[in-house]
Amino acid sequence: MRVVLGEDLVLLRDGLIRLLGAYGFEVVEAVDNGPSLLAAMVRHRPDVAVVDVRLPPTFTDEGLRAAIAARKRVPGLPVLVLSQYVEQLYARELLSDRAGGVGYLLKDRVSDVTQFVEAIRRVAAGGTAMDPEVITQLLDSHVRDEPLGSLTPREREVLALMAEGRSNVAIATRLFVGEKAVGKHTANIFAKLGLPQCDDDNRRVLAVLAYLNSG
Repeated sequence: MRVVLGEDLVLLRDGLIRLLGAYGFEVVEAVDNGPSLLAAMVRHRPDVAVVDVRLPPTFTDEGLRAAIAARKRVPGLPVLVLSQYVEQLYARELLSDRAGGVGYLLKDRVSDVTQFVEAIRRVAAGGTAMDPEVITQLLDSHVRDEPLGSLTPREREVLALMAEGRSNVAIATRLFVGEKAVGKHTANIFAKLGLPQCDDDNRRVLAVLAYLNSG
């Protein structure tokens, strides 16, 4: 599986190259700035790109903007954001694009290498990999806006788990409740958000993220 890596910290970049290589990935190019990242993603059209948000030259949001620009030129290009920060505006734009796999993980919350590798593979396969803290921050930025503000605490919890790409069965296991209860919560969430129900986990997550982007 071919990977383009965008990370400016040399020790972390080299560590990721070695880690990915050990799990069978081929890092076709590793870059340390936004313009080079965009060029690499378009040139190589990798199976997945792993990108940091804040890259040179300004260390603001170059990584995300490069990912969005690359997906416009290479529709469906899978992108996994790996960062210390949640950049809400561009994160919503990236995550609401329903073409291709997307993910957003926070560096300081990645504690299991196997799960990290699984997340990369899931995004490369067209799925989603979302840190619940990212979803919490996106939701909190809209908490005063209806109808998100009408969700109950349990519904918000279910929504955050949905955004991780979890099925109803997995959510039920995580919350120690029955699958039927989760189904009722998801039905309420979709009704309150005005979204059509869907059995496909990736599409239903992206539908929610698209709604968040619309605000």
